[in-house]
Amino acid sequence: MDALSDVLSMLRVSSVLSSRFEGSGAWAFRFPAYQGIKFGGVLAGRSHLWIEGSEAPLTLEPGDFYMLTDGQPFYSASDPRRAPLDGPAIYRAIRSADGVVRYRGEGESGGRRGLDRVIIASGRFTFENDVTGKLLSHLPPLIHLRAAELGSHALSRVLDLLEWETTGLHAGADIARSSLAALVLVHVLRTYLASTPQPQGWLGALADPKIGSALSMMHAQPGERWTVESLAYAVSMSRTAFAARFRRQVGSAPVEYLAQWRMTIACSALKHSEASLIDIASRIGYLSDTAFSIAFKRSTGQSPGRFRALSRET
Repeated sequence: MDALSDVLSMLRVSSVLSSRFEGSGAWAFRFPAYQGIKFGGVLAGRSHLWIEGSEAPLTLEPGDFYMLTDGQPFYSASDPRRAPLDGPAIYRAIRSADGVVRYRGEGESGGRRGLDRVIIASGRFTFENDVTGKLLSHLPPLIHLRAAELGSHALSRVLDLLEWETTGLHAGADIARSSLAALVLVHVLRTYLASTPQPQGWLGALADPKIGSALSMMHAQPGERWTVESLAYAVSMSRTAFAARFRRQVGSAPVEYLAQWRMTIACSALKHSEASLIDIASRIGYLSDTAFSIAFKRSTGQSPGRFRALSRET
């Protein structure tokens, strides 16, 4: 499994909120700080989106996709010159029984109603663990993917799914929306990596032929007795050059990164499986369950048994 897939496999969606907005006329809304990731796509019309404190609104055309990553307050508007209303309060007040928010703003253009109508399918999802820190720490706060750039890209199909899942109430909606959230994240990250010349942070390290290969090896075999020397040799670099480059791009030393990832695997296994401590220890490279327990408690402040029990209670 490649490093990106390995990390994404650990992202367990804990909640998904989705919404369909149909607006006409002139409107502007402010939305407060949030947790997790916000995403959406424009199904019809033109709208504007900007993060609080930014210099200029971003114009979204039909078929455009966006993702907000840093939790800051933001604005959505058909006319960014208008004084913004409280978005969540308006949404709660006028949301229909089918879940759609329909808003008629000032200056709705009568016979030209179809021309000033804006439809946006959007959502927010949060995760139950902190693996997202690796993914989001160096992403731009607002990712904008234009319809003209997407073409036949899979994200255009995801937008079709967004339109379907946010129209009315469908059986199995909770499962569908959770799966859709994961699809959105995977395809946005793929597109971001492919379209960004020099991405920063962990995601950028994946694009580096040398460091990306080292990360993939560690993720494919987390129980291997990796050392800086063995990893450097495997990617044809000197030990010193490899260690410096890895730290610069990933933000931690190779062995430190591996230890952190092993604990992430262990936490997931303790929460979501019945695997014994010795099995978990063997999978991530510890020679005994005692050695694993000592390392786990040093990392998390709890014994594996206590961590598992508290996770099950929660």
